[in-house]
Amino acid sequence: MECNNLSISVIILTHNEELHIKRCILSAKKYAENIYVIDSYSSDKTVEIAKSLNVNVLQNEFENYSKQFNWALENINSYSEWLLRLDADEYLEEALINEIKEKLPKLNKNISGINFKRKHIFMNKWIKYGGRYPLTLLRMWKRNHGKIEDRWMDEHIILQKGEIITFSNNFCDHNLKNLSFFVNKHNWYASREALDIILAELKRENVKNELLKNKSSLNAIYKRTIKEKIYNKFPIGIRSFVYFLIRYFFLFGFLDGKKGLIYHFLQAFWYRFLVDCKVYEYRNEIKNINNYNEKLEIISKLSGLNIK
Repeated sequence: MECNNLSISVIILTHNEELHIKRCILSAKKYAENIYVIDSYSSDKTVEIAKSLNVNVLQNEFENYSKQFNWALENINSYSEWLLRLDADEYLEEALINEIKEKLPKLNKNISGINFKRKHIFMNKWIKYGGRYPLTLLRMWKRNHGKIEDRWMDEHIILQKGEIITFSNNFCDHNLKNLSFFVNKHNWYASREALDIILAELKRENVKNELLKNKSSLNAIYKRTIKEKIYNKFPIGIRSFVYFLIRYFFLFGFLDGKKGLIYHFLQAFWYRFLVDCKVYEYRNEIKNINNYNEKLEIISKLSGLNIK
């Protein structure tokens, strides 16, 4: 590990990430005091690779991202001043690493959270348009100053005390897996997002929009507000098409070329339409059911998710 004076612990959640985990860890070793890989019993070489790089590896059954991350916070033995959240297919660019090394020791004591700018690379192409760059996300915060939202999908870190600043440089979200993986992953995401919508409609207590009541990245708050206050007011079947048109034409997504067309169509239209279809399916199946627990059981079977 490179010598540095930064008190940072990196938390990486993994499941079958042998393609990405080495890249992620080697990047994190340039600035982190400790690295924790929280694995959900991978069947590939993820754990073997992580252990060979001398990082901390813990394993826990996966239920959803927020519960897994909270489990990590409760079970890692970290006394670092700062925590940093990374997915296995993400890494910090050298410019951001240098910015952290330069600015972190000089920050005012009231700063407890740091936003990073996400650079999304799809099919080895940087997606610059369609409102996808820069996406600023709260990814680094002082230990015991932040938590993750309790949601099935689209969970963000929220800051409970202190102020947030945004660093200038990028971290990369660069998945090396193929298009079939992207489609299957988003089908899985759609089930989880539809579940959040249905549980909110059923007024389940643990489905809370904490993001709008606490501090997080302004970009995340803005997107959540637009989704809940405007997007969700449009009829199913129309809103996903309108959203795609806005992203592709009015936000210049077409400038991302052929790969950009694939990305914007799948992520802005197909994925959002799929979420709506699943919400419609869930609503239709429980509309004549009065018992709350029976509704949950039906939704659990439809979504393939274990709702407790």
